[in-house]
Amino acid sequence: MAFWILAVLAVASGIAVFVVDSMARATFALLASLIAVGATFFLIDLRYLGALIILMMIMEMLVMAVFMIMFMMNPAGLMPMSMLHNKKGAAAISVAVFALLVAGIFLADWPDRRGAPPPDPTEALGMSIMGQKMLVMMVIGVAILATMISTVVLATRRGRYDA
Repeated sequence: MAFWILAVLAVASGIAVFVVDSMARATFALLASLIAVGATFFLIDLRYLGALIILMMIMEMLVMAVFMIMFMMNPAGLMPMSMLHNKKGAAAISVAVFALLVAGIFLADWPDRRGAPPPDPTEALGMSIMGQKMLVMMVIGVAILATMISTVVLATRRGRYDA
C-alpha cells in the first residue's frame, strides 16, 4: 500500500512541475516527487540509497531556489510564467515514449528469479558497483567535498581570514 501511495505522490507532483505557473512552485513540486522516489528505496530495504537520494535532492532543490532568488528577473521565480514550450511536440514525444516503455514491460521476456536477496542489499549493491574500491571512493568523496568547501571559502571577496 505504501508503494502505491508514494507512486501516486511521485507522479502527481511530477505532473505538477509542468502545471504550476512559477519556477519556485515547480521546484518544490519536483522536490516532492523526488522525495517520494527516494522513499520507495526504503520500501525495498535500500535505506542508505533512499536517504542519499532524499538528502541530495533536498540540497539540489535548495541550491536551485537560491539561484532563482538571485538571478531571476521576477522575485524568487514566483511570478506567473509558462513552463511549457512546444506543447504539441512534447505531448507527442511523451506519449510515444510512455507507450514504448509500457510495451517493453509487457513484451520483454523476464527471467525467473534465482536465489534469494542478500542480507544487506546496500552492501551488495556497493560491492557490485565498486568492487573492492568502495573505501577508496568513499575517501575520495570526502576529499572532493572538502575541496569544494575550501574553494568557496577561498573564493569569497573577504578571503580566508575575513580581512
